[in-house]
Amino acid sequence: MVLDKLGDSLKDTLHKITKAVFVDDKLINELIKDIQKALLQSDVNVKLVFELTKKIRERVLKVETKGLTKKEQLINIVYEELVAFLGQEGYKIEITKKPFKIMLVGLFGNGKTTTAGKLAKFFQKRALKIAMIQLDVYRPAAFKQLQQLGEKLNVPVFGIEKEKDPLKIWNKYEGDLNKFDLILVDTAGRDALSDDLIKELNGLSRRIKPEEVLLVMGADIGQAAEQQARAFHDSCNVTGVVITKLDGTAKGGGALVACSITGAPVKFIGVGEKADALEEFDPKRFVSRLLGMGDIETLLEKAKEAISEEDAKDLGKRFLKGDFNLIDLYEQMEAMNKMGPLNKIMELIPGMGQLKMPKEMLQVQEGKLVKWRYIMNSMTKSELEDPEIVSGTRAERIAKGSGTSIGDVRELIKQYKQSKKLVKMFKGGSEKDMGKMMKKFGNLQNMQNFK
Repeated sequence: MVLDKLGDSLKDTLHKITKAVFVDDKLINELIKDIQKALLQSDVNVKLVFELTKKIRERVLKVETKGLTKKEQLINIVYEELVAFLGQEGYKIEITKKPFKIMLVGLFGNGKTTTAGKLAKFFQKRALKIAMIQLDVYRPAAFKQLQQLGEKLNVPVFGIEKEKDPLKIWNKYEGDLNKFDLILVDTAGRDALSDDLIKELNGLSRRIKPEEVLLVMGADIGQAAEQQARAFHDSCNVTGVVITKLDGTAKGGGALVACSITGAPVKFIGVGEKADALEEFDPKRFVSRLLGMGDIETLLEKAKEAISEEDAKDLGKRFLKGDFNLIDLYEQMEAMNKMGPLNKIMELIPGMGQLKMPKEMLQVQEGKLVKWRYIMNSMTKSELEDPEIVSGTRAERIAKGSGTSIGDVRELIKQYKQSKKLVKMFKGGSEKDMGKMMKKFGNLQNMQNFK
């Protein structure tokens, strides 16, 4: 998960609240110290940390319980103040005209070109016709790198490999680019924000007239993000920030908070290396995940991308009827696989983030999904449609064909049978049975109620 250590520390803090018998001064002091420690370890500015915890303390002392217990109010205050700390509202980029132009700026090594590819993938899912243009005329192989990304995404890339004037490149292809819905403009960087870079970027901006100018900045910069974001905002009219490498550094908290207090809000965060590892930054969703409350909106968005609404309804009907087979289970597994790694999906489900499931266990589950797909690919159509017939020699043949063991094949069949039993329980079980079942899962939703 993004900012693993910060998330774990804050979840531990909330766990103290839920376990406490009373909300007294001792508990409040412990919580304040825990929050301070967690944020300082994430490289958040000391002054800002103390301002935040002062607000939390003041609100807790004044709080009046209206429908919520004192403990619930305390958790709610922590959530609300952390959201405000990170900027309160998210900023969505709405494509209001065509062509809509997004220009990427930033220093060397922060991932502008990679981010261009990720943005292309992000907006591609929204059925937009996209093109990318490379105006970095200094970095060797910059054009080739963008071309490779474009080929993988089936997105056209414009540029001239040895041309040293970015304006000439833009002027040559401007007519072609007007045919697209969205144009992503990759620009050159420097080691520092020099007068030459400011002059070049402002010249490009005046000519291109982009609707958005996004500063791409690595999370490993920490608190220095504030100075850089302000400098680019004031000099180059930056409209927002994309923070990259947020999945691999403890300094990410510092970068997020630093940008939230500048005139250039965080609009996207990079949460991994893959093309689809880019998310719109929304403080409410982000804090919800950090605290283990889940993120239903992002989960639903990922589900929509993985499987169509029509297919989901059809698959849902078959599961509820209890007549699903291994082909249906296979489709469900494929959809889950498209949504991303299991550990990232788990953190989106309300309550699951608090279960502290071992990473090793999640990795085993992901490994099983891959193995089970191999097993299903080695089955005949009749075996997929009626898994009950898989036994003895059939299981041996499937195991050999898939490069797995007979035990693996039996485990899949067992999983299928358990799924069938679960559906029958929901479908025909008594209210008493259902009550027992729901009691086991009831606590998972509790935290979501505080939002």
